[in-house]
Amino acid sequence: MIGLRRGLVRGARISALGIHVPERVLTNDEIGEFLDTSDEWITTRTGIRERRIARVDEAASDLGEVAARRCLESGGLAAEELDLVIVTTISPDHIMPATASIVADRIGAVRAGAFDIQAGCTGFVYGLAVATAFISANIYQNVLVIGAEVLSKMVDWEDRSTCVLFGDGAGAVLVQPCDNGCIFSFDLGNDGRGAQSLLVPAGGSRMPAGFDTVRRRDHAMHMTGSEVFKFATRTVVDSCRKVIADAGIGVDDIDLFVPHQANIRIIESASRRLGMTDAQVFANLDRYGNTSCASIPICLHEAGQTGRLKKGDTLLMAGFGAGLTWGSCLTRWEL
Repeated sequence: MIGLRRGLVRGARISALGIHVPERVLTNDEIGEFLDTSDEWITTRTGIRERRIARVDEAASDLGEVAARRCLESGGLAAEELDLVIVTTISPDHIMPATASIVADRIGAVRAGAFDIQAGCTGFVYGLAVATAFISANIYQNVLVIGAEVLSKMVDWEDRSTCVLFGDGAGAVLVQPCDNGCIFSFDLGNDGRGAQSLLVPAGGSRMPAGFDTVRRRDHAMHMTGSEVFKFATRTVVDSCRKVIADAGIGVDDIDLFVPHQANIRIIESASRRLGMTDAQVFANLDRYGNTSCASIPICLHEAGQTGRLKKGDTLLMAGFGAGLTWGSCLTRWEL
């Protein structure tokens, strides 16, 4: 057992990354074939043109497992060396056990603890904060944080206000010690007054599954879009300003801003209010939609592959989601 050595605080960094998205691409035009909508209607309101859809037999753990294996391979670490596996998701395989337990078993993380974090679409940032805390406190050396979602099974495909938004995917990062403090600051928050604005009403202890809950489609996501929009545009900006100030830098020092990929209007509004240029902001929701906890790591992978994110860059990440939760993180990119 690794114990806490009191008084010793060290830094943490993202040392490896891996993603996985399903092969199936669902375009706006295809949705328009069975729903009263169109590519123009969806694109102008959301910025989304297509999304990835998991197979009928695929769950969050299946996507997360592939992303985890790719991450470990990239980092040159054996699964047996992992101390902790965290899965952040709003579409778990089951209410219990934790999806993290399933993924840890499949990849062979035989000595690792495992648990899920349910913080809405902010989950990845929350998971990264928890991993950083364990590393900084010298409790663990190797923590795997996975954002994995199969949201196509969590939506009502007759509700165009929600079903057009979401897609499936997974991303994993390995968090390890860093001598010079690569992750600078976090800001995490929650406003439970907005909990009813974005929720899956049935399936828990408040409203157990039954004939009526299935008939009413209460096991699908329900969202008050206008409330979520107002919340997101306000809190993302405030949270980002806080972590930037805590790090003692300015907006001009940010090389890349990777926000949660929910809606292009939210991203554009937040980046304008922060005073960022287009070159500082990364978005790929046009091809993936809202993949919730997987959206930020998928962006990080693509930004790195395309040269938008380079070693030594100052990276700002921000998420928001059900709860209503928010979270921001400022880090130096080391890959």
